[in-house]
Amino acid sequence: MFQDEILDEIHKIREEHAKSFNYDLDAMFADWQKKQAEGGREVVSLPPKRGLTTRWSGRAGDLGGDAEDTNRRST
Repeated sequence: MFQDEILDEIHKIREEHAKSFNYDLDAMFADWQKKQAEGGREVVSLPPKRGLTTRWSGRAGDLGGDAEDTNRRST
């Protein structure tokens, strides 16, 4: 089986971090927030992009009734 050295390193770091906090998620999260605040980078929340469709949007079966299926291609 193929083994990715980079992923192995990431898993090792994550395991060491979790172990250092005795696998306490609240303490781990508080540490991440502290590191984020000390990092000096501005954290922003961007609004969702409008006009993008999702995998299920526009499907006639999801709309019910006699809705026209707009996803069909003409051949």
